[in-house]
Amino acid sequence: MTDHYEDEEENRKRLLSNRQVLGFISGYWRRRAWLLAGAVGLTLIAIGFDLALPWAAGRLVDAVAAGPSDPDPAWRAWALFVGVYLAFSVIRNTAMRFLIPMSANNMKDMTDDAFRRVQSFSADWHADTFAGATVRRLSRAMWGYDTVTDAALIWFGPAIVVLVGLCGMMLLRWPPVGLFALAVVALYIASNIVLTSIYARPSNQRSVALDSRIGGALADSISSNATVKSFGAEPREEGRIAEVTEMWRRATIRSWNRFTDLWLLHNLLLVALQAGLTGILVWEWTRGRAGTGDLAFAITAFMLMTGYLRNIGENIRMAQRGLDDVEDVARYARMAPQVLDAAGARPFRPQLGQIVFDRVTFRYKSAETPLYDGFSLAIAPGERVALVGATGAGKSTFVKLVQRLYDLEGGRILIDGQDVAAVTQGSLRRAIAVVPQDPALFHRTIAENISYARPGATQDEIVLAARRARAHEFIARLPKGYDTLVGERGVKLSGGERQRVAIARAFLADAPILVLDEATSSLDVETERQVQAAMEELMVGRTTIVIAHRLSTIRGADRILVFENGRIVEEGRHAELVRRGGAYARLHAVTEGVG
Repeated sequence: MTDHYEDEEENRKRLLSNRQVLGFISGYWRRRAWLLAGAVGLTLIAIGFDLALPWAAGRLVDAVAAGPSDPDPAWRAWALFVGVYLAFSVIRNTAMRFLIPMSANNMKDMTDDAFRRVQSFSADWHADTFAGATVRRLSRAMWGYDTVTDAALIWFGPAIVVLVGLCGMMLLRWPPVGLFALAVVALYIASNIVLTSIYARPSNQRSVALDSRIGGALADSISSNATVKSFGAEPREEGRIAEVTEMWRRATIRSWNRFTDLWLLHNLLLVALQAGLTGILVWEWTRGRAGTGDLAFAITAFMLMTGYLRNIGENIRMAQRGLDDVEDVARYARMAPQVLDAAGARPFRPQLGQIVFDRVTFRYKSAETPLYDGFSLAIAPGERVALVGATGAGKSTFVKLVQRLYDLEGGRILIDGQDVAAVTQGSLRRAIAVVPQDPALFHRTIAENISYARPGATQDEIVLAARRARAHEFIARLPKGYDTLVGERGVKLSGGERQRVAIARAFLADAPILVLDEATSSLDVETERQVQAAMEELMVGRTTIVIAHRLSTIRGADRILVFENGRIVEEGRHAELVRRGGAYARLHAVTEGVG
């Protein structure tokens, strides 16, 4: 199957160890140390009562074995037995009251932090990574944290204390019994940890990776449903998804089978513990060194140990799954954003919109040679500049560098005298309004999409922006008006309607710099006239960069820049460049001929 997912071998090289992932999770535990301390402290107290249960059971059996002639000791032993278990239950439940808010808050923090980190990654990173797979990783990590926390704090830690405590009690009373129990417990726990890590983890990691791949494949097909339907390709997409889920099915069966193998091995160890523990005590009883209460102690201790050991085995396996689920987000936390704000970066101060490229050198990461090499250009405040040229000539890169979506290899870019590398990215981009060729709207209301440029805008300001963008009329005709949901990426609106919403958003942004990526290229003639009129009003008083595909739309530009391979080979006004008979004239002849 051919697809565009991250190379799996390369991905495996970046995998973190269990210790690294657990260290990442423990960082969240430390955020609410008092809740953690309360949960752990109460759990330890509850464990003390749990350890006393075999002793209380032995007291009860001894009292009952003395006969009914004096029942008071038996009733007192019964009350002690019940009281010990009641105290354990109440205190353990109280410990959960500390753990629940800690986990819920930490799960929220982990998801928020991971989303913030992913948002900080570069445009290249997002272009190379399926959004659906990333969403799956973030949501899965939250529940992975919950699994690991429950395993470590509720089961694994307490179980170790109980098991060591029981083995210690046996060592003091019957050294052979204690040594045997300690050896089996140590073997059980060590084999669980080691075998889970080296035998089960690799197949589980592949299963987890394929789970992310399912998310990416589903999102890719569902978000492109209109294209699928237009080609009648539903069976083809179903087959493609079936290939991915089949790969996941095979990997998951292998992973589950390996965990089941470990479950069988460790159940056999429990049988050995049962046989050895009771057998040695029966042997001690035959020699008069153990009484009826001692046997009751041993049986109760075995039942406790078996329960805890089963929980340990299950929770080690569950914790491994949880660690694998968190691993992607833990790796994101260790990755530095590709474009960083400089130390001490200040907010950008928008002024008149002057743009200067000063000997700029820039190379894409996959390119052998720079696209821009010592590139210089100045755009005056309020100037309307059009960028034309073949695909790959450097037009879109110019705009991306103005927005600082990439860092430069050399030189600098100044806007209103401020180096874009020395100001915060967010403040810089808020000073640049972009109307793309195919605006992607949020699946929110029209009002929310327009006000995205200025969240505090009033309804009157939103309506005014829509009127200036020639959008109010079509919005008013909708059943819910400005409260109409536009669908994912705005699919419920036509291309012209999406363009006008995007222009309304740019009006509301009121930024000194405007970027228009040929916003009328795919519209019909009547809609184009409306959008063009809106854009003409929007450009007034702003420095405007127009990426032009149809040259007829830039006749009124103050300056036209003709790009070839990252260089400006011609510049001037429309009529002047046509008369010159150079590269622009050839492009104009081709586009006019096509028209």
